[in-house]
Amino acid sequence: MTTQGTEQGTEYDVVVAGAGPVGLFLAAELRLGGALRVLVVERLTEVDETIKAGWINHPSVVALNRRGLLPELAAVREAVQERLRAFQGVSDGDGTTERPRFAGHFAGIMLDPELFDDSGPEWADADPAAGPGLVLPQAELERALGRWAERLGVEVRRGVELTGFTQDADGVAVQLDGRTVRAGWLVGCDGGRSTVRRLAGFAFPGTAPEITGYQALAELSGVERLKAGWNTTDVGTYVHGPFPGRVLTVEFDSPPADRYAPVTAEELEASLRRVSGVPEVRVTGVRTATRFTDNARQATEYRRGRVLLAGDAAHVHSPFGGQGLNLGLGDALNLGWKLAAVVGGRAPESLLDTYTAERHPIGAWVLDWTRAQIALMRPDRHARALRRVVEDLAGSGTGTTYLVNRVSGVWQRYDLPGGHPLTGASAPDLPLSDGTRLGEHLHTGRPLLLGLTGSPAPDTLTAPYADRLTVLTTTCPTRPTLKALLVRPDGFVAWAADTDGEEDEDGLAAALERWVGGSGAGARALTRG
Repeated sequence: MTTQGTEQGTEYDVVVAGAGPVGLFLAAELRLGGALRVLVVERLTEVDETIKAGWINHPSVVALNRRGLLPELAAVREAVQERLRAFQGVSDGDGTTERPRFAGHFAGIMLDPELFDDSGPEWADADPAAGPGLVLPQAELERALGRWAERLGVEVRRGVELTGFTQDADGVAVQLDGRTVRAGWLVGCDGGRSTVRRLAGFAFPGTAPEITGYQALAELSGVERLKAGWNTTDVGTYVHGPFPGRVLTVEFDSPPADRYAPVTAEELEASLRRVSGVPEVRVTGVRTATRFTDNARQATEYRRGRVLLAGDAAHVHSPFGGQGLNLGLGDALNLGWKLAAVVGGRAPESLLDTYTAERHPIGAWVLDWTRAQIALMRPDRHARALRRVVEDLAGSGTGTTYLVNRVSGVWQRYDLPGGHPLTGASAPDLPLSDGTRLGEHLHTGRPLLLGLTGSPAPDTLTAPYADRLTVLTTTCPTRPTLKALLVRPDGFVAWAADTDGEEDEDGLAAALERWVGGSGAGARALTRG
């Protein structure tokens, strides 16, 4: 998907540094939002096959489904399920295999899906395709997002490294391997060691690493005594599976001397033997491997002038629970349409202030969530005593439901103006009377005004936004008291009203002005006429 570079000084609306899932998702969202000239640069020449996150949570699945991308991933998901079935030997008793159920884990404490209660309000009208999440390798997701970005007209240049930049009031001059391109905005999606973050001078406070972890796909022998799944020992934690050859170890003595040096078979074998206590296990080859730590840091702000951060460039933490990929996808979904609106002149730059305001608290929560897991995984007696208490709680229906709700991300919402319970939440995937669901009407990345009483919204209210707003009038059999919703391009509810509530056209006019852009003042005046 590499496109030939443009000439010196060529201008782009946005340059995105990093072609991982976050950078590609952001670039695609920018194009959906109307940014015409989007360039993604990536120093790697191919998709990184290093084993990383293998699970996407509820908000990520919902986001992909709302962009119509899940069907493209169906074959990959089924292949993953086949590997899970084969490794776990899952059978329904008559020789046929069934789909393994997975509810996640907390610090390696597996959560029983049979104890999970999804009858709470968090799951009311939730996207039926999502559930708590899906098992999906990060590399496959990256490929799918790359194909989508290409279809949308994003220019991606691989084998190109960002080496510097300068910004002024009008834009950013970005140095790419000795060449300079001019952009209105620069977004660093270039990982935990972000060059963009460092050169822009973002503060990056947090807690220092204490552990050394390895995650790998390897050729193994002597594994008969290795227990499948997550295991705690007197030394640390190890994982065997859920695929053949996949291992993970965590040791709590110190961080690695060189985190980024190639992981050798000898080094991986020594760690696996120490942690598991199985001296006969052998690592005869390494297909892909990486080290990780519990370094937990977060940028104090996600924007400095015309430079922004997303994904690991904005926050780093231990990988437990696969939260990092999902957090980054949420960043991209939140930022893409806002930056596109600013680029297109439909919104003031102050709209970008809502990016940090909305995403920073969720990032801070993820950092603490991963820190809590590290505390429970330590091998000292105090941590093990506390772990037994948490295991008891996780073994109850209430405990499992709490943990699954948190791990799944279904709780995530933003603090937006308005008093309706849905305002600030991800829009419920309402079944509509025409046979569609709400999420199907978000494929284009446009905001959606959904009227549910069968009566259209006043033309005087919607006319100023006709070129950028989808208006749909229908009914919803499962929510007869819900009158209308204004859904932002990222799928979050900006305004809502019930049939038994007071008329709130002023509230809708204000929400349209703030989130859709355009002549909002005129719209408000017209609603009073």
